[in-house]
Amino acid sequence: MADLTVSVPVGVSLSRTRRDWAGSVFKATTLGSLLLALVVLAVLAGTILVDSLPVWRERGFGFVTASLSPRSEATGVWLAIKGTVFISAFVMLVAFPLGLAAAVWLEEYAGDRRWARFISLNIRNLAGVPSIVYGLLGLAVFVKALGGTTGGRTVIAAGLTLSALVLPIIVITASEAIRAVPASFRDGAYALGATRWEVVRHHVLPSASPGILTGTVLSISRAAGEAAPLVLVGAVSLFYSTGDQGAIEQLFGAFTALPMLIFGWARQPGEDWAALTAAASLVLLLLVLALNSVAIWLRNRFENKY
Repeated sequence: MADLTVSVPVGVSLSRTRRDWAGSVFKATTLGSLLLALVVLAVLAGTILVDSLPVWRERGFGFVTASLSPRSEATGVWLAIKGTVFISAFVMLVAFPLGLAAAVWLEEYAGDRRWARFISLNIRNLAGVPSIVYGLLGLAVFVKALGGTTGGRTVIAAGLTLSALVLPIIVITASEAIRAVPASFRDGAYALGATRWEVVRHHVLPSASPGILTGTVLSISRAAGEAAPLVLVGAVSLFYSTGDQGAIEQLFGAFTALPMLIFGWARQPGEDWAALTAAASLVLLLLVLALNSVAIWLRNRFENKY
């Protein structure tokens, strides 16, 4: 006689007899935390938008393209946007290759040795150091000790300081992305006679590129929004002019950035400066959101490719 017993999956059978209350509470907690974060972000963005409406009504996009001025009705954020872009590009050029090289070495070459674990632990500790400490580092090393090379209080010193700030984060995110690549990818390449560098170059890095690029761009976004290190390395907070300087000359002269400009304007009395502060904050928020959108696009593009 044929066996008519119907097999029931173990998970379905268990779910019929016992409800996972702890899992339900955890799911509700995480969902509530997400909604709370979104509400806070929406309230913050809405408050900034409402406070900045007088600036956009009176000046429109001219506020973005105008240079700095001591007069509130004429000042703008164009030089601060240029400074932020210069610093972010410098951070990208310095921190990304160093962070990626360190992550590849830790995950693919150092092995599970005691000193490698010690280095990895210290990198994770550095990621939690307050940004003001990196500002002190930049002031002591890049502004004073290496002032003859960096030019002192310049975009180069600021870029190097923020590179040191985000470098541990890039190393950690890149290491996690590399570690997530299945071991079978490596084993298959080794079985076909590939060298270790060929395995890393043609198999590991392409597979880990979505996580690496996402972590890198998000790190650049953090660097673009930092103000404390810029205070110590000498960013201008109120007014200066580049005159007819070229882009290269501006790297070795006075500079400012959006976080520093917001910090300076927020200390000025009067409702007009408060509205300018909100408008500059909105510009910075949109810039950070644009960088985050780039991270999402890169992740999706490389996930589809590899």
